[in-house]
Amino acid sequence: MNLLFLIVIFTALGGVLSVLAASVFLLLPDDTRAKILPHGVSFATGALLAVAFWGLIPHAFEEVGVTQTQIQPLSGAIMLGLLMFFILEKLLIWRHCHSGSCEVHGDTDEHGHGHSHGSHKSAGTMIIIGDSIHNFVDGVLIAAAFLTDVKLGIVTSLAVAAHEIPQEVGDFAILLHSGYSKAKALFYNVLASLTTIVGGVLAYYSLGDLQDSLPYFLAMASSSFIYIAVADLIPTLHKKTDIKTSLQQIALIFAGICLIVSLHGVAHDIQLDGVENEATHQHSS
Repeated sequence: MNLLFLIVIFTALGGVLSVLAASVFLLLPDDTRAKILPHGVSFATGALLAVAFWGLIPHAFEEVGVTQTQIQPLSGAIMLGLLMFFILEKLLIWRHCHSGSCEVHGDTDEHGHGHSHGSHKSAGTMIIIGDSIHNFVDGVLIAAAFLTDVKLGIVTSLAVAAHEIPQEVGDFAILLHSGYSKAKALFYNVLASLTTIVGGVLAYYSLGDLQDSLPYFLAMASSSFIYIAVADLIPTLHKKTDIKTSLQQIALIFAGICLIVSLHGVAHDIQLDGVENEATHQHSS
């Protein structure tokens, strides 16, 4: 079977399938979803931080090696990414401000306190951007595995789908928390997942060039996830300070971290097994 066709099929499975699996969340009744949503934000905070610090950043540094001259530019790319997403959020918030009536600063109560609907909306926009970058990189990784060995490509795409599902659930929670309707949340998540196919196809035709840029794609994706977790999600969690809610938030953050870390470990073991099997096959040939 044509290798490009396989890459398109399995990058679609790795991206779109995980979104559709996570979209089961949207089928829940409105009142049930409203109760679960705040917990989903806590879970998403842990998941985003784990994806960034346990997956994307180590992978980025692994791609460039450990020399000092390579580490500094990559660290600078992460820092630049954080600043870029700060500027992007500023622009998205300003976009909602219109001549004295501002969604961020204009809705005040009798005490002059504002309501930050615009910042929630911008968090949703950034999660779509960050997820698109992340999915693009996943597509590149899947294609690279297929170009090495078809079996390795298949298990890699399944591993991507497995670790994407809990993250996509968190993305749905963030988008709904940001004010998106169920239909729009599903549409934008599916749209972002299609970048997995784009990454796979581009990697098939120009993997050499993309391999040089891959660490910087990973750095930018990690920057977006860190910024969203720290600048947008964590402040919303601080709005409730009672001990019961706080303990629930902490537990769910750690649950998000643990799930991503455990799935990342399983995916890593699967990929290593695939590489070892391929090496054994080549040696015996």
